[in-house]
Amino acid sequence: MNPKPSVESLENGISQQNVKRASCSAMFILAYQSLGVVYGDLSTSPLYVYKTTFSGKLSLREDDEEIYGVLSFIFWTFTLIPLFKYIFIVMSADDNGEGGTFALYSLLCRHARLGILPNQQETDEKLSAYAIEGTSNTWQSSALKSFFGKYPKCRKGLLIFVLLGTCMAIGDGVFTPAISVLSAVSGAKLKFTGLHENYIVLISCVILVGLFSLQHHGTHKVAFMFAPIVTAWLLCISGIGIHNIIKWNPCIFRALSPIYMLKFLRSTGKEGWVSLGGVVLSITGVETMFADIGHFSTLSIKIAFTFLVYPSLVLAYLGEAAFLSRHHEDIQRSFYKAIPEPVFWPVFIVATFASVVGSQAVISATFSIISQCCALNCFPRVKIVHTSSKIYGQIYIPEVNWMLMCLCLAVTIGLRDTNMIGHAYGLAVTTVMFVTTCLMAMVMTIVWKQNIVTTFAFLVFFGSVELLYLSAAIFKVPEGGWIPLTLSLIFMGIMFLWNYGTLKKHQFDVENKVSMDRILSLGPSLGMVRVPGIGLIYTHLVAGIPAVFGHFVTNLPAFHQVVVFICVKSIQVPYVRDKERLLVGRVGPKEYGMFRCIVRYGYKDLQQENYNFENRLVSAIIQFVETEGGELDKPMTESLTVFRSSDAEGLDASECTFTYPGHEEKMVHSIHDIEVVKSEIWNLEGPSLKDESVQILKAKESGIAYILGHSYAKAIKSSSILKKFAIDIVYAFLSKNCRGPDAVLNVPHTSLLEVGMIYYV
Repeated sequence: MNPKPSVESLENGISQQNVKRASCSAMFILAYQSLGVVYGDLSTSPLYVYKTTFSGKLSLREDDEEIYGVLSFIFWTFTLIPLFKYIFIVMSADDNGEGGTFALYSLLCRHARLGILPNQQETDEKLSAYAIEGTSNTWQSSALKSFFGKYPKCRKGLLIFVLLGTCMAIGDGVFTPAISVLSAVSGAKLKFTGLHENYIVLISCVILVGLFSLQHHGTHKVAFMFAPIVTAWLLCISGIGIHNIIKWNPCIFRALSPIYMLKFLRSTGKEGWVSLGGVVLSITGVETMFADIGHFSTLSIKIAFTFLVYPSLVLAYLGEAAFLSRHHEDIQRSFYKAIPEPVFWPVFIVATFASVVGSQAVISATFSIISQCCALNCFPRVKIVHTSSKIYGQIYIPEVNWMLMCLCLAVTIGLRDTNMIGHAYGLAVTTVMFVTTCLMAMVMTIVWKQNIVTTFAFLVFFGSVELLYLSAAIFKVPEGGWIPLTLSLIFMGIMFLWNYGTLKKHQFDVENKVSMDRILSLGPSLGMVRVPGIGLIYTHLVAGIPAVFGHFVTNLPAFHQVVVFICVKSIQVPYVRDKERLLVGRVGPKEYGMFRCIVRYGYKDLQQENYNFENRLVSAIIQFVETEGGELDKPMTESLTVFRSSDAEGLDASECTFTYPGHEEKMVHSIHDIEVVKSEIWNLEGPSLKDESVQILKAKESGIAYILGHSYAKAIKSSSILKKFAIDIVYAFLSKNCRGPDAVLNVPHTSLLEVGMIYYV
């Protein structure tokens, strides 16, 4: 006989059961929300796939072989790319829960040292989010790493390749709203045959303006508004699909055989191949699934796709093909013609709302992509607003939002034809997918350490499928495909030149930093009056004295009693934990009162602290001063010492790491999650604090000033015309019109000093 369970065990069992139920319910809520943000684009594809596929010279014959062939292509493309490639493989390559082209690139940069960011240090590799899996390399991964190490130009070529995919993904944010809304609204012409095309375009533009105006509310609120619409839409099109299959052609399921694809290509030849540019529109939005996993979770997106989105869309395509097999003449309006008359207007209304939702998916993904580009120095600084305090990663970028709206309206008004927009859209979609496939093959080799056979099979199989569609889309360049190419080249130029100019400025900083010997020769007073207070000098350098400091002290005879060089830098990880955020060290001898603080962020972190940065910084410096005792008397040699400090009164001590690079500075990991108000700081003063710590606290009481370099980059006179154009015109224009570093860093204007400098690069 089993013993009677105790009350405690019952309570523990119930609590664990509640936790499981809560986690499951939270997962299903996220899956439900993802319908409104992630799958809107993918689910509205039936509005225009058949219409665009048969927009060329491809004609329908009595034996329905073309319809069966196109349906077979749609089914297998929809099964192989979204389901097998993305759901089962690509989404497993997330970077600490973040997806997209730059997430894959970030993984490669960490594992193969392909980084494009300056100021990277060995200590960055100890971050918890860095997470380099495995220690042993296969010969394939070693060969690939050595190849990129041996040929630096290939690293730059890889960056350009990644930027191409990124820019095409941004292009999706332009074409998806245009084609989705225009296709939905054009259905009204079936009932109002006299409705002029201009009114269709006008109504579409009004809807688009309303859509982009909603973005500032944030993804979280938009998701709850849009999820019911997408759910209703998927149920509508699946129900209509079942109705059409039963009513018009129950044998349409035969078209799922891949034999019909071969028959289609053999009988239609070149025209059938070109029409595949329309078939690929059935998988528009699959890249959004990967790019938006940071807004939700991998599992929730997989659940929503597998159990609702995939079966609903397959039924919708089957039903429309069944209708077309009996109504060849309605090919250019087959979607709305296939809707039963009693439910036409309800479905039309849902379709219009669903097209708006479809645009939301790529807009959210575009915001994520742009924020990653900014953090990795590949896009001018823009305002990034986190719209949810509960779900990290949901953001809104005003400048990008209005830029997308203007481009989207221009495409809608300029082209007016969904077929031409579809040609442009298809090229953008296939390019992004092919870039992802190539990066994924590299991730499988370098990160996952897969053997060459597995990687090669993945690359050849999915790459050949996407190249087939890409070749068909390229053939449509004169018919609208030139638009995404033009937009991508413009965005690529902006991104590459911004990255080039930023790296050149950093190179100037490194080459012109003030020597430590010069600082030491000035003495503790640095050759000027040291006034009370703390001066925070922002610099791009993680070591050495920046040129802006030498420029400042040359022109002014006074400076603050405590000097702190602040370096805000990005790491190629999605986020950096709070306890790993700061590195604090001393610059020069103790009596100089000079420190360095390195503030580290991931490419998904918001670089505007939600805590009191001044108090956090002062606490970290005091932590350093209090724990460095005994080490200063030792020779400052190239060494590394690790120890655990004792708890200081009022301070949560942590493991401290001291280094002595080049007789210059000693680094220490800061305390974890300290937020000390002024009154609490003064309570620390007493026998437990050193004299230097007390002086730092008094300096803080006198005030803190922020010194930022207001620099202008100019090409040296011996530069080529191309370099002068890039630096003096394009980069200067971008620097002048983007957000300043003071706004990005949230520096209070009442305490801001800007030091003007010209960087000759």
